Amino acid sequence: MSTTIDQAFIKQFESEVHMAYQRQGSKLRNTVRTISNVNGSSAVFQKIGTGTASTKSTHGMVPVMNLDHSNIEVVLQDYYAGDWIDRLDELKTNIDERQVIAAAGASALGRKTDELIIDALEEASTYTIADDNIGMTKAKILEAFELFGENDVPDDGQRYCIVGWKQWSELLQIDEFVSAEYIGNDALPFASITQAKMFLGTVFIPHSGLPIDGNDIRSCFWYHKTAVGHASASDVATDVSWHGDRAAHFVNNMMSQGAGLIDEAGVITINCDETPDA
Repeated sequence: MSTTIDQAFIKQFESEVHMAYQRQGSKLRNTVRTISNVNGSSAVFQKIGTGTASTKSTHGMVPVMNLDHSNIEVVLQDYYAGDWIDRLDELKTNIDERQVIAAAGASALGRKTDELIIDALEEASTYTIADDNIGMTKAKILEAFELFGENDVPDDGQRYCIVGWKQWSELLQIDEFVSAEYIGNDALPFASITQAKMFLGTVFIPHSGLPIDGNDIRSCFWYHKTAVGHASASDVATDVSWHGDRAAHFVNNMMSQGAGLIDEAGVITINCDETPDA
């Protein structure tokens, strides 16, 4: 049982509980390669190298590309998020405590999914843009854009860039990012939502869970969908059971998932300074 349940013992209050602001579910799962319903303790993602076309002589053998094949194994881990709700405590409040805790647990596991994906992105170290004691700038974006082009990363609408909220605010100060003169009316950041925006063929997404070091340097990631793999043996499931010996319900949320880096060439880390005077 939650030790703070007594704070909800009220006689007159709103019938609905506004949960603490938190990300509802995963924001990143659909931005990476995903395998669902995995049987076993791990999943394997195939990685195939690039091929080269060649000529052949008349009646000669067709040249073989000899593509480089490798694979990445992703180990799945089990995660749980549960809590007790005493039956008599429920009678003293006008909120559905079971539903609140179930939703909070599901959100916690959703954040864990994003954490697994971000951890996989952190493994990429080949391409990094230095912070230079400044935040997110147009110059950094264009530098990363050039790197993708030089590495022949497909510009097929499956590029994603996750940034911190500080960097999102800085992006909104770049004319090319927000002005309809550059991006058209349909791509304006406040046209419908502020959680995602297309720019330079990339979906930019603000995220509150990106790593930041002791020097206030935030790591943002620009990547192609095929560069990271996410595997799931069990999506988030919720079970509510009654325990008579405790006179309480136990709400259990659980999942089995994992994530891993497949191709470093498809990930660029953009470091941004978040110090107050940056």
